[in-house]
Amino acid sequence: MFVIEIMGHKVGWIPLYAGVAGGADVILIPEIPYDMDQVIKTIEHRMETGSRFTIVAVAEGAISKEDAALSKKEYKKKLAERTSPSIVYDIAKEIEAKTGRETRVAIPGHTQRGGQPDAQDRIFATQCGVEAALGCLRGEFGYMIALRDGKMCHMPLEDVAGKLKFVDPQSDLVREAKALGISFGDE
Repeated sequence: MFVIEIMGHKVGWIPLYAGVAGGADVILIPEIPYDMDQVIKTIEHRMETGSRFTIVAVAEGAISKEDAALSKKEYKKKLAERTSPSIVYDIAKEIEAKTGRETRVAIPGHTQRGGQPDAQDRIFATQCGVEAALGCLRGEFGYMIALRDGKMCHMPLEDVAGKLKFVDPQSDLVREAKALGISFGDE
């Protein structure tokens, strides 16, 4: 059992993409509170069907259904009382106790944001730079450049600054991941 903590304290985009791309069997993100019994059920099913390992991708901010039901004050108090460094250790400990299988924790940290840019990354960066420069030449400031519906656009900073873009639990990617058999611990 590999339980991997992935950056995503408040939103689960990085764990969602990394989990799908990396072949995770379970992905736990803040937007979909998990039921540990469902996670264990997924792991046990994999073991029964001959799988010798399970990869669990866990967002830093993953939250159980029980914890999601707490008030903010109660949840903050519970976090303050936590003795482990993060939720990933608690999840790994519970998996090991309930399955009897050795469970390892991996926390790649900020290295997961790195990597070599590919051609698409370089083209996108070039497009952003060109659009920003053209905006400056037109005297347009206070915007960020974004790709929306396949088109480059200017977004007013006040529309995006300080706002989080949460994963929609009904999104295509979540639906597709579930169709592949990836569990989010919710069903």
